Amino acid sequence: MKNRIILSLFTVLAISAIIFGYKQLTSPPPLSKVIALPHDYNPLAVIRPYSGPHPSRITRPAETFIFPVKPGETGPVKPLFAGPPEYPFLCRTAESGLGQPLVDNQRGEGIEIFKLTSNGAITSEVIGYSKDCSIPTRAFYMYARQNDDFFYPLKEASNDIERITVNGQLTDFIVRVETGTINRHPYIIYALKGPNGTLDKPDPGNNWNKRLLYQFKGGVGIGKRQGKLNVKKLLTRRKQQLKESYAIAHSTSNQTSSHYNIWLAEDTALRVKQQFTALYGKADYTIGLGGSGGAIQQYLLAQNNPGIIDAALTLYSFPDMISQTTHVMDCELLEYFFDVTDASNEKWSNWENRRIIEGMNAKNDLFNKYALVNIFSDILHFKMPGFSMGLTECVNGWRGLTPLVLNPEFPVFPDRVSKEVQSAIQFTYWDNLKSFYGTDDRGYARITWDNIGVQYGLNALKKNEISIKTFLKLNASIGGWKATEDMQEENFWFYTDHFLPVGFSIWSHQNTTSLSNTDQNSAMDNPAPRKQGDIEAIRAAWLSGQIFLGKASIPVLDLRHYLDEQLNMHHSSASFSTRSRMIREQGHADNQLIWMTQKPHTPVPEALSILDQWLGNISRFPEKSLIENKPANAVDKCFNANGSLIAEGSTVWNGEWNNKKPGECMALYPSYQTSRMVAGDSIAGDIFKCQLQPVQVAINKGLYKPIDMSAQKSILERIFPEGVCDYSKPDYAKPHNLKY
Repeated sequence: MKNRIILSLFTVLAISAIIFGYKQLTSPPPLSKVIALPHDYNPLAVIRPYSGPHPSRITRPAETFIFPVKPGETGPVKPLFAGPPEYPFLCRTAESGLGQPLVDNQRGEGIEIFKLTSNGAITSEVIGYSKDCSIPTRAFYMYARQNDDFFYPLKEASNDIERITVNGQLTDFIVRVETGTINRHPYIIYALKGPNGTLDKPDPGNNWNKRLLYQFKGGVGIGKRQGKLNVKKLLTRRKQQLKESYAIAHSTSNQTSSHYNIWLAEDTALRVKQQFTALYGKADYTIGLGGSGGAIQQYLLAQNNPGIIDAALTLYSFPDMISQTTHVMDCELLEYFFDVTDASNEKWSNWENRRIIEGMNAKNDLFNKYALVNIFSDILHFKMPGFSMGLTECVNGWRGLTPLVLNPEFPVFPDRVSKEVQSAIQFTYWDNLKSFYGTDDRGYARITWDNIGVQYGLNALKKNEISIKTFLKLNASIGGWKATEDMQEENFWFYTDHFLPVGFSIWSHQNTTSLSNTDQNSAMDNPAPRKQGDIEAIRAAWLSGQIFLGKASIPVLDLRHYLDEQLNMHHSSASFSTRSRMIREQGHADNQLIWMTQKPHTPVPEALSILDQWLGNISRFPEKSLIENKPANAVDKCFNANGSLIAEGSTVWNGEWNNKKPGECMALYPSYQTSRMVAGDSIAGDIFKCQLQPVQVAINKGLYKPIDMSAQKSILERIFPEGVCDYSKPDYAKPHNLKY
């Protein structure tokens, strides 16, 4: 009877998880979908990896399109220098409230365009197709309503327009908003309406402070889609800056939920700025602002073409995307080891112990929705559930992203593309950037991820946090990810169009070479094969500007809420990864400030004020250096949740990352590591394929001290037949003559 009660309880919990999962991960299918690819587009065309100069050394071509794009006209479709458009391209202007895109063909290429009724309602009658998703440029007014945080169409105003003071003058809080498409992506430009301005000819007068904010946004995208533009949300988010008379511009090409093509992001940002300049005149300077992937774009643009933004306000930053794939794609391999391969080891039921291998934070007794679904799967297969409750950042922050970026069989938006298109396209991060990474002879995108020679848990072994037996078992069993052509569909409910697949897996283990707990007898004799990264693709990543090298000749203020304790993906160590690269490259990181705080405190206005002072100094004293123009109060800081300053100065962020005693801020907001750091890599995290050394050489050098691994030499050589990583040396594929 007791077992029945327990089983019933598990069933109720698991069914609750199913309901919760479907609420979280499904939505009603939209009306239109991509029917077919352009007739002359070959998705499996063979492309060589990029081998040209670094983008910082390339002169951009002169603009060929005439700006401004006037209301009723459409912006350019083909980028100026970022390469030809990719397909399919999922239009999302209708979802953005901007209307259906214009018909550009009758061949069934792209999405269906439907006839509208006289009152604008969509019918089911198809009148054509759109593969490039252009919409006419449109200008309109929005206003801020009194005692309200939001904006509304001006035609809805009824003596309720908020009044604000700008340059000493009381004025109506009315904003001119312009939307359209440039490089196929929706853009928005918005600024306060001037007393003499019209929709066709904006004249902000003194209602513009001659500063432009360029809004960047984040997300994990793999291309193939246009991105959504939420006009009201963008206005509301920047309401304070509008009050301060900033003008603001944004494109969905500058949000990484659309793509990670930094050349296209740059190409589009330059053109959106040209549209802005043609309308309003040249800004005194442009400040970038945006978080997560939006911070990545700022760091890379500051490196690849510093003229796009004059200063960067990076929120929840990472140095670049490709560096994150290295340790993030370790996550499911390690979680499978803890949950399955080494499940009999009670050490891993204490979730905080997983931190000693994964590096990132972990906590016990936290709600784990994935564990509940796994319990339900066990019940369906008449197995006794064996999961403990707890979470790691790998699970809470990153689960689901590895199949998204890696697995071409992953249904990214199955309701938005036909089955023919879905089967013809590899929806992966690497395929999105195959114009840089290249393809093999069959058209499969080359993959940069590599774990040959990586000794997972090495530092944990050296600290006696794991035994020699566990260290060897981990490295013999972990394996790697299968080749693209061998990938199978995900066996995870809600991510596929199958309900309750038999081979359920939250780890995607069917796409790995990992050994299960039934394979351990032969693991030491026949270790799981690791994954070899494509050397030409890694080299292309260095050459094409996908990697932040540490060079930034503009002011940068790196701001984040401290989220490590919430196991959020935006871990604080990423800021120090960027800083360490800057110190290595520039000899200093004096042009980068790191501010950290707790919610709800969000000091964006104060950060903008610091950058404004800095840029003002540069404008007034051009003969001085960037650092000489740095304001006295432009220093590293940390705050508490109510905004009180805790500490500031040049030493507050000292810590393990720079081999110094923790400063006041680091002691309060400690940063964690990554799996590759635990394996011996540095905080910089830009080694994609390590240089190898024979096991005997590693032992002789004292790599394992104080642990004596001499007796395990032969086993280590079987696990690592090519050798083990020597992290004292740079990335194996980094070009020796890289100039930038």
